[in-house]
Order: sequence, then structure tokens, then C-alpha cells
Amino acid sequence: MGIFLLTFLAVTLGLCKLPTDLNWKSILGVGLLAGIGFTMSIFVTLLAFDNETIINNSKLVILISSLTAGVLGFIMLKVTLKTEKVS
Repeated sequence: MGIFLLTFLAVTLGLCKLPTDLNWKSILGVGLLAGIGFTMSIFVTLLAFDNETIINNSKLVILISSLTAGVLGFIMLKVTLKTEKVS
């Protein structure tokens, strides 16, 4: 959500322009794909907790969330982006 919201804010404030070949659905798809980055979440979990059960549950939720973000981002970009036909 951060990538989408900050991009929207920057375009709304006139700090930048959205390229003509992109639309907001594409930006949302990229924002969803950014949710895959789970390495730091696991690192912070290992530092924050001592209980093995909490650590394992956190890892499972982080991996499920990353998988969900990847699948949703892929579907959004697959639907949104046009494919060029090679002749």
C-alpha cells in the first residue's frame, strides 16, 4: 500500500507525472509485488521473540503473507499489462 499511496500523493501534489504507458492498476500491482519482501520481517521476528512457538507461527504468517502478495501482484499485473504479440 505504501508504494501506491506515496505514488498517488506525489502525482497529486505535482511532484511527478505518471508515465503515459502506465495506469494506477499497474502501480497497485507493483505495490502488491513489493509485499513479497519478507526477509527483514523474519529477521526482526528472530530478534524480538525468544519463544520458539511464537517464532515459528510468525514465520508461517510471514511466508503466507508473502505468497499472497506475490500471487495478487502477479494476477493484477497479468490482467492490467498488455502483452505485445510477436509476428
